[in-house]
Formats: sequence, structure tokens, C-alpha cells
Amino acid sequence: MKFIVCVKQVPGSNEVRLDPETHAIIRDAHAAVINPLDYVALDCAVKLKRRNGGEIIALSMGIPATERLLRDACARGADRAMLLTDRAFAGSDTLATSYALSLGIEKEGSCDLILCGKNAIDGDTAQIGPELAATLGYNLITDVTEVIDIDKKFITAVKTTDSGSETVKAALPAVITLLNGREMPALPTVSGVRYSLEAPVDKYTAAELGADTSRTGFAGSPTSVVKTFVSENTRECRDMGLDAAAAAAFLIDEIRKAGGAQ
Repeated sequence: MKFIVCVKQVPGSNEVRLDPETHAIIRDAHAAVINPLDYVALDCAVKLKRRNGGEIIALSMGIPATERLLRDACARGADRAMLLTDRAFAGSDTLATSYALSLGIEKEGSCDLILCGKNAIDGDTAQIGPELAATLGYNLITDVTEVIDIDKKFITAVKTTDSGSETVKAALPAVITLLNGREMPALPTVSGVRYSLEAPVDKYTAAELGADTSRTGFAGSPTSVVKTFVSENTRECRDMGLDAAAAAAFLIDEIRKAGGAQ
């Protein structure tokens, strides 16, 4: 079986920096890490390969230095990696990104299961998995916490819902998006790290993928960030020196003055 795990580069610090002109996230390869839920997706693929055999490909779209993160994925169990890197991809929103990723997947010729983290910690859209499924015409299961079984025709998984969880079955090929499961993703092994140093990482430009560049980057993104700002906190704290009863009475009076209670 062939498993493709979509890996996204996200800021490795708590600070997300934005380009003041384009409002796009500035990708700093030195501080970047793999999106946490993509680790969960990779770990799931590794476990499925152990049970069913096959091959795992880590796929990402990003700057050339993203190769470092793909090698990290190989250290954690991916057999090889694919990096889509081209200035034509810069500034892509989720639709343009899923289009580019779909071309990378089609470059492989066939695939049984695509695994994605549900969402990324920087954009938090949770759109890439569903958009990939729609673009490729694959079945989709979102919010997966456990894959119960997979064979040559079907995948059975547990997913969360608004009312709890349910077990669903879908025909392959399929896309699943994953949430944190019962176990933490495994760390790289010594042998995995050694393998990752020489693991195959195929790189493709937009031209090599046959991409329609009107559908990539800023030009191919129907959504855009118009304005970004950091909210200012103008609230002040005052020590009233009151006991609980007096403090409650004071708050009630202030709320009534503000028109918040009758």
C-alpha cells in the first residue's frame, strides 16, 4: 500500500511573523518545525505500514530549506519525501496549496491513503484535507482519532463528532485528517536518523509538475489577508481593598451603570 503524509512547516516559536506588505507568514527555516498534528498523521501511517506493509511518502510544499523537516519525517518512519518548491507557490492560500499538493500526489501515479493533521497551528483552517479529497475525487474521513482497519479496498476509522464519536468505513483511495489519539507519536530512532541523512527527497518546480500558475501563489488564491494587527490591552486593574460582599456590591453597581443589568 502507498501512504502519503502531508507535512506542513509552521513557526517553531510562539511568535508568528507576517510580511508587512503581503501579510503572508514569514517562513524561517531555522526556527520552523513540523506541524504537531502532522506528526500524529505520520505516526499513524507508520503503524499502518507495520500492519499492512507498503511505503510512506512525506509530502510538503515550501521553501528549499523545508527539506530539513522532510528528513525529520524520514527519521520518524517515512521511506522517502517529496518537496514542491517554487516561487510560483509563494503566498498560496489553502485552495492554491491543495491544488499544488494534488499535482505532487498525481506525480506519484497512485495512492491508497493520504493522511493529514486536521489543522495547522498557524493558519488553523482545517481545509487542506477536505480540499485535497475534493480535488482528487477521493473519499474523506475527518477528525480521526483511531484507524481500526485498512485493507486493499476499505478503511475503517473512529472519528469525533459533536455528540461523541462514531465508527465509519470508506472505500479507498481516501483522505483522512487526524486529531491527537490515545498515544504520543513515536520519537525518531538512531537508525531512523541515520537513514534520514541519505533518504531520497525528490524536488519539483511548478513547471515540472505541469502546474497552471494562475492557480498557484497569490494569483491563484481567492482569499487574502487584507489587514493584520495586534490588539491593544487598555484595561486597568485597581486594588479596591474590599471584602467579598463589598466587592460583589461594587461590581453589580458598575454593571448597572454600564447598562449591562437591570
